[in-house]
Amino acid sequence: MRLWALLGAAVGALAALVAFAPAAWLAGAVTQATGERLLLAEARGTVWQGSAVVVLTGGSGSRDASALPGRLHWRLGLDGAALALRARQACCLNGEVLLRVLPGLGRLRLELPPAPAATVVGQWPASWLVGLGTPWNTLQPEGTLQLSSPGLWLEQVQGRWRFGGRAELLLGSMASRLSTLDTLGSYRLSLAGDAASQAATLRLGTVSGALQLSGSGQLLGGDAASWLRFRGQASAEAGSEAVLDNLLNIIGRRQGAVSVISIG
Repeated sequence: MRLWALLGAAVGALAALVAFAPAAWLAGAVTQATGERLLLAEARGTVWQGSAVVVLTGGSGSRDASALPGRLHWRLGLDGAALALRARQACCLNGEVLLRVLPGLGRLRLELPPAPAATVVGQWPASWLVGLGTPWNTLQPEGTLQLSSPGLWLEQVQGRWRFGGRAELLLGSMASRLSTLDTLGSYRLSLAGDAASQAATLRLGTVSGALQLSGSGQLLGGDAASWLRFRGQASAEAGSEAVLDNLLNIIGRRQGAVSVISIG
């Protein structure tokens, strides 16, 4: 009887630990998974229902940090073999956003469930990117970042990442302290991948504006050393060359009237 009592107490303690696991545990997992670039600061509540301030940083040792206004609220529950994470944030998310999390042995998969058409997931201030450090703290961007998707997934298997589905990021009414122009322009960044490919394709194009941007690349290649490869160029619309000259010198390698952008 004493053995059964001890086993019952142990099971009860374990159940209580799981049920009331502090939100700080989830915050710690996010910090580690993102290399300390995305933080859930001032976490409150439990892993299953809590809130935190969302912060971008430049990584370990960085002094740069930028927080979104208000708090991110989440609820975590079971959805078959997956965890269903439901998040809302008044400033930035479009209602309640559902994200399915499928943990496994040596792997982790995140899914934004498919939708009949591309829907707006959320919208964030471009100034939030300053927290990532260089070059964003120099550019001091302003404008909006609007994310839309008909469904996507992100999977990590033994430290290697894969991406599938489609997503589009609209950079609207962008501006920078490095230019006297009120608005540099609006741009569309699209991302597409499938299960058969080791890397997703990335394309950048100009919707409108004096600063013309274009380029293509790959995201989430085989390992951390090749997570982003991008080649593009920037140029000034006719009549805006003088006012954009300083900015073009900074954002890429000048080749005459064109600034070449190369990452990875």
